[in-house]
Amino acid sequence: MSNNQQIVHSVQSTNLADILERVLDKGIVIAGDIQIKLADVELLTIKIRLLIASVDKAQQIGINWWERDSYLSSKAKDLELSQANAKLTRRIESLEEKLSAKVRLRAGKGGSASPRPELGTKAGGKKSRI
Repeated sequence: MSNNQQIVHSVQSTNLADILERVLDKGIVIAGDIQIKLADVELLTIKIRLLIASVDKAQQIGINWWERDSYLSSKAKDLELSQANAKLTRRIESLEEKLSAKVRLRAGKGGSASPRPELGTKAGGKKSRI
């Protein structure tokens, strides 16, 4: 009788392992909505969506958010930093172009080629006594 118990036990373990392997291989979706109403007035709605699958299966169906999360992927962090660097570089170039255009405009009007007005001048260009 002890042999039968051992066989049943090993079959149950195998079934659990098989079920887990199938779930991870094929994936399972659990979805549900929770609504809280008071006198036919909806106060709160919670939508729950849960996908359980292996990483390979998730990638096959197009889910790979962890590859773009900078907290989970060093590649994503590097990409994020390079994009921020490119954006700042474009902004600096734009500001330099605007500053250069103002300097040329002032030089063309016979004014100072300096991008900033002299310190100690009043509006109208007259020097004040400091």
